[in-house]
Amino acid sequence: MTDFTVRNACRADAAAIARIYAHHVRNGTASFDTAPRSTAQTEEKIADILGKQWPFLVAERGGAILGYAYATSFRDRPAYGFTCENSIYVDADHVGQGVGAALLRALMTHATECGFRQMIAVIGGGEPASMALHSKMGFTISGRMRCVGRKFGRWLDTVYMQAELGEGDRSAPEQEPA
Repeated sequence: MTDFTVRNACRADAAAIARIYAHHVRNGTASFDTAPRSTAQTEEKIADILGKQWPFLVAERGGAILGYAYATSFRDRPAYGFTCENSIYVDADHVGQGVGAALLRALMTHATECGFRQMIAVIGGGEPASMALHSKMGFTISGRMRCVGRKFGRWLDTVYMQAELGEGDRSAPEQEPA
């Protein structure tokens, strides 16, 4: 049982989300960004994702944001319309407390409700904790791109992991993408 809730993000969460992301940009390789987003840029990202009716979630305890997750289209070409990419970041003080698992579980449910059939995790640096979380949630490795990023003076791989959502490829969607 968790002592936090997972809910839809709102623009008021932008400062906390930007702070969490900034920590990961400055200290980790999960993101290949080298400069954090501003609060204003984060507000725009939240509005854009929610405006498309895709999930953007936060984990919250007592008004404090512990982590966040969102799903976006994997690629912008129509044939990818049923495939999404996830992003999950947990506040450094709350890693290992089930926040990431709760966010990913809820994100997968919401993405399925949006009509996505596949979810892709693009794991920068092949981060072991992220790979373990995704494996725990049923993702399997679907590819690795060697040395495609450079950060902190080292070459970094990107690992692709994939999970089927809902019916996956067992049935055809009602409508093909336009």
